[in-house]
Amino acid sequence: MRIRTLALTIALSTGLAASASANTRGQGLGNNDQDPRQQQIVRRPTNVKRVDLVIALDTSGSMNGLINSARQKLWDIVNFVARKHKKADLRVGLLTYGSGGSEADGYVVLRHDLTRDLDAIYDTLFGLSTSGGTEYVGRVVHRATRELSWDRGARTLRVIFVAGNESADQDRRVTSRQAVARARRKGIFVNAIYCGSTSSSDAASWRRVASRGAGVFAAIDHNHGTVNVATPFDGRIQKLSGELNATYVAYGRRGRARAELQKKQDSNAARTHAAAGASRAVAKASRLYRNDGWDLVDARKAGKLKSMSDDELPAELRGKDKKAINAYLDKMEAKRTKLRQEIQKLAAKRKAYIKTQIARRGLKTDRAFDSALAAGL
Repeated sequence: MRIRTLALTIALSTGLAASASANTRGQGLGNNDQDPRQQQIVRRPTNVKRVDLVIALDTSGSMNGLINSARQKLWDIVNFVARKHKKADLRVGLLTYGSGGSEADGYVVLRHDLTRDLDAIYDTLFGLSTSGGTEYVGRVVHRATRELSWDRGARTLRVIFVAGNESADQDRRVTSRQAVARARRKGIFVNAIYCGSTSSSDAASWRRVASRGAGVFAAIDHNHGTVNVATPFDGRIQKLSGELNATYVAYGRRGRARAELQKKQDSNAARTHAAAGASRAVAKASRLYRNDGWDLVDARKAGKLKSMSDDELPAELRGKDKKAINAYLDKMEAKRTKLRQEIQKLAAKRKAYIKTQIARRGLKTDRAFDSALAAGL
């Protein structure tokens, strides 16, 4: 079994869970360091209906390990949300900072607005690269707050995770204090993931971001902290994932391309690590993996089939009456449900196996990217 990038996953997961607990906010800081208006700002919702999760990654020259951790652990985060918020919808947004862009825009690039399209987010992650640059934490939080299509519902959990390895106080145009205060006024929780040691002088600036953002602070080892545990169930789970793809019925102009994208992301996950491939398969078997924009089975659930023209349908269903179309979709949906149930049963065994192996081998997961996210969710 190969052990790799568990630290980044744990950091993200820990961040998601810790944002839920007031006791973890602003670790190591007193109340005087918090924004004075914070007490009047929206508190964390109960009975969460939607999670709006934004990840802001430092893509300066030394951060390849951070990007790789995100690639390996995104699906673990999706699965964590599915377990933690059992009835909630999930949208994910992605920004990068520290390379690309210009001084005028703070070297921030908005890679993807908040979306339910998890395959699109994952594909974007695999298109990222690093180069030298200046890391403006304040600017990336500011732009995430202002430019993304945040849901304003009272039962929506709105969270930003910003990760980097330099001081969070480099931006003089939009300071991290100003940016985080604006985010909090919009009911957004800001979590800080510092890629370095807690003893570093720069760590204090990231603690302040978390404190002011009513989020969590985590210090991770972005190059060696993430842990992946291969299991005896991974191969079977990934095989079922491939069979699951066959139940998708592509429609519209983008349908076939999106079906190919689905397969591409299966391959992307599997080549990072067998554990990542299995985690993606588990996510595909969850209610959070929805593709009503190109899959007819999901589109019918979303009520889109009624208004669909005949030429939008796949060739095998054109000219068919409603009864025949629905009978075909019923068949595909039944197959999908059965496959998802089998994956979920194996996923439970896989989860128990991983827990046992981590304990038996004394693996440390406290400096992982996904653990930080889980704490904040």
